[in-house]
Amino acid sequence: MCAKRLCLPDPLAAVTDEVIRAQIAPGSRVVDLGCGDGRLLSRLHTEHRCDVLGVELDLDQFGSALGLGLPMIRADLDAGLRDVPTGVFDVAVLSQTLQQIRRPLAVLEEMLRIARRALVVVPNFGHWRVRLQVLLAGRAPVTDSLPYEWFESPNVHFLTMLDFRDLAKRGNFKIVKELPIIGDRAVNRAWLANLRAHSALYVLERAD
Repeated sequence: MCAKRLCLPDPLAAVTDEVIRAQIAPGSRVVDLGCGDGRLLSRLHTEHRCDVLGVELDLDQFGSALGLGLPMIRADLDAGLRDVPTGVFDVAVLSQTLQQIRRPLAVLEEMLRIARRALVVVPNFGHWRVRLQVLLAGRAPVTDSLPYEWFESPNVHFLTMLDFRDLAKRGNFKIVKELPIIGDRAVNRAWLANLRAHSALYVLERAD
């Protein structure tokens, strides 16, 4: 299976992009893994003056990003990033894609091999709407941030914010910032974040 960015409704996708952009300094060297149509990378290049590279497997999305004039590599994240040299980027981005990857821990480690810092956005399956649909309806949840029926979903893993924290303890990296995304903004600290956030951004750095 090829992992690619989760297709969110435009308002949620715009919020996610803004949260990511706020964590990237102008002029940074940025690689976006599973970059989709390249919308985020294009803005980083034109507005932040970043040196960018996109990685995407889906042929249509790859072509769309190329059409924006972006440098691209066509690759399956589950197969690794052997063609990308160590330490050539300041930031590696993985947005709404980790839950589709078969070996997420290995991909996170690879991100921090090729970049000094990783920005990872994941959907939060602990959100109250998800819990309520399972509890009351007894059905696989469909929400704005999880817009697929179970038989169409690209997701192969289902995680909450608590699960991601546990995963980080297994890797050779640390969480330096956790930003729950609640509604249309990210917050540094939030009451009952694992219940209220539809997704979360994690800033990761190597532990050593």
